[in-house]
Amino acid sequence: MTRDRFEKLQDLLDTEFEETLDDLIEVEFNEPILSEEVRALYKKQHPEGLSGRIYYPNLLRLQAEMIKLQDWVVATNAKVLILCEGRDSAGKGGVIKRITQRLDPRVARVVALPKPSDREMSQWYFQRYVPHLPAGGEMVLFDRSWYNRAGVERVMGFATEDEVEQFFQDVTEFERMLVRSGIILLKYWFSITDEEQQLRFLMRINDPMKQWKLSPMDLEARVRWEQYTKAKEDMFERTSIEEAPWYIVEGNDKKRERLNCMEHILSKIPYREIPHEKVSLPERVFDPDYERRTLADELYIPKIY
Repeated sequence: MTRDRFEKLQDLLDTEFEETLDDLIEVEFNEPILSEEVRALYKKQHPEGLSGRIYYPNLLRLQAEMIKLQDWVVATNAKVLILCEGRDSAGKGGVIKRITQRLDPRVARVVALPKPSDREMSQWYFQRYVPHLPAGGEMVLFDRSWYNRAGVERVMGFATEDEVEQFFQDVTEFERMLVRSGIILLKYWFSITDEEQQLRFLMRINDPMKQWKLSPMDLEARVRWEQYTKAKEDMFERTSIEEAPWYIVEGNDKKRERLNCMEHILSKIPYREIPHEKVSLPERVFDPDYERRTLADELYIPKIY
């Protein structure tokens, strides 16, 4: 390789690295518009947060492995289903975002269903979730799942005790059926402490970029913390089965939570790197008789930046 070509390659790599860091910083830059009092409280409660020197290189490494996993899923026609559950503000969305950030949305998709319609409420409970299950060559991540019935629906009284009991009787066999069909099923519970949720809710209240995340239901769930704890413990006891056990991800430190969960997912799926043929960029075909037309100025958006 000539020196000139090496320098050009180095420039390309430097540009790609800068763009990668820009992407990461944009995702990570969620510094809320908070008072000094709240900032100080956050720093006091997180004195040993994971440093960026450790976090960013490992995040990039794990995202590169996720791409290898994606390639394996497509090449082997595998079906991967990941359920993400936890209390409000436990970091589910942040983990899902980092997992899927660099993946093909046609392969890896996120399912976050709204509250059921009247028609869906009259159906078999699992029916609304079935259409979203992965087909061959797909990864699906549920941001909350059918375990709503064991959690929010039970605690908030949206389901009767008979409906909850029927759910517990059905869910383990339902999941065994999924596994028997060839789906790789992973269930994660993202766990935070009472004090951490209190702080995150306080931050959301004071952050106009995140206030939309805080609903009246979230505030009521805060009041019923202990009821949710009891429901969670009952759920673990009755639905953590050999074919589909629960895995708990400690989430008080968001960066550790993301890295640990990604590491665990990769460790539970027997993927391998799929070799790819070297890509060669074809030469462009030029038509000497073609004249590019000049487009009207009004078709272009204003150059504000």
